[in-house]
Amino acid sequence: MKKENKFTYTYSASETEKIKKIREKYAPEAKEKSVLEEICELDKKAEKPGTILSLFLGIIGTLLFGTGMACIMKWAENHFILGIIIGIAGIIIAGIAYPVFSYITKRQREKIAPVILKLTDEIADK
Repeated sequence: MKKENKFTYTYSASETEKIKKIREKYAPEAKEKSVLEEICELDKKAEKPGTILSLFLGIIGTLLFGTGMACIMKWAENHFILGIIIGIAGIIIAGIAYPVFSYITKRQREKIAPVILKLTDEIADK
């Protein structure tokens, strides 16, 4: 009897990509960030405080507006005027959410502008 030794190998690109992504989660960060990645992180960092505050204001304003509507519709005989006041306050608070976001983001971008400009100059020189 003759015994044959065979070797079979199957390759799957999708499995390899999945394995790489999982490995990156657990491997220590040894690689350096590229200049472009650093610029993107700084840009996200500039928007984060404004986003958080504007979301907070929008949610609070919407809840106040809803409370005012509930006061008007459910307890109209006792809390009609109070409901109007609360509803208007909610509209104002929700309405200033975007201007607050714009203002805070503009201030943050002014703070990090020198770093961003320096990094973009490095990329342009290459």
